[in-house]
Amino acid sequence: MFKKYLIVASKQDKAGINITTNLSQFGEFNFHLVDGEITNTENLSLERINQFDFIVFASRHKSETPMKTLSIHAPGNFKEVWGGGQVGKLCPSSALFNKHLFETLKKYQKEFDLSHYDVTMEVTHHGPLINKPCVFLEIGGSEEEWRDKRAAFCVAKALSEAIETFKENPYREIAVGIGGPHYCPGFNKLQLDSNVAVAHIIPKYVSPITEEMIKEAIAKTTEEVDFVVLDWKGLGTSEERQKVLDILTNNYIQYKKIQEIKK
Repeated sequence: MFKKYLIVASKQDKAGINITTNLSQFGEFNFHLVDGEITNTENLSLERINQFDFIVFASRHKSETPMKTLSIHAPGNFKEVWGGGQVGKLCPSSALFNKHLFETLKKYQKEFDLSHYDVTMEVTHHGPLINKPCVFLEIGGSEEEWRDKRAAFCVAKALSEAIETFKENPYREIAVGIGGPHYCPGFNKLQLDSNVAVAHIIPKYVSPITEEMIKEAIAKTTEEVDFVVLDWKGLGTSEERQKVLDILTNNYIQYKKIQEIKK
């Protein structure tokens, strides 16, 4: 069970400051506000971070397409480094907390009538690299959304409630996701409508998906992983699918396809 939470944001990040400013309305929280980008490990005080059980990075999300998003994701780099971290290294992340936060974020998106925003998970990507369980909570995708006080209030309220009400649920099924696009619609549905909890997701675009990637995602899930969930159509060609199945079989890792999971 996580008891001490730290909220990290960059002073340069309009969305991050907007979220932390609103969060202050809901109680006393511990903040770590830094001068540089929070995706770069060297900008963080690891000494301060290591005093806490769980780290939430409040951040902007910048997208190439004009999407309005409220999103969460685990940090780490499978193939190439996006804004900090190391290739092949992931941060620890909690499938149970991420699911709870995602559900709470969806609840408040509806309550605050923010239907023009998509509540979505993103696949695991970018830095920093730390050794504490963590998650990114983001508002995207342009400066208009980063400055949106209503969106920031919604995100802050969801985070406040998620922290206050989080309890570990031993009946959840813990999984790592493999396949699909960056905004992972198949895994969004699992997170909201099934008993499965997901933290790390390996997207198709880092193919070829390797044994090392899968083992790292499992190792860096805070809870014990029950099985891997495959976005079967999002794994690419039949050869790419078979390669992933061979890796899982050879390492005695159980797996299910998204469509095989009861919702």
